[in-house]
Amino acid sequence: MKRLDTPEKNWKFSASDVRERKFWGDYMRAYEEAIRATASKQAPWFVVPADKKWFTRLVVAAAIVEAVEQLDLTYPSVGAEKKKELATMRAALVRET
Repeated sequence: MKRLDTPEKNWKFSASDVRERKFWGDYMRAYEEAIRATASKQAPWFVVPADKKWFTRLVVAAAIVEAVEQLDLTYPSVGAEKKKELATMRAALVRET
């Protein structure tokens, strides 16, 4: 109704929305079936509410942070040869200044 009542939102309204509304239950069942059939532990789905942009962004950001934290990432280790090279480069840079 906001799309009809608010002139700035009229462009968002489509008559097909009214016709398609009767299929809402079918659409929701199809989405649920697709999510159940394709979600896995390795590739989960996240159902994110989109009513409020700030909340949508918060949920997505939290999901990303959680996923990255679960990766248990670490910096690569530096071997003895690389450490020796770094020490040589440090000494060369110190001499230049």
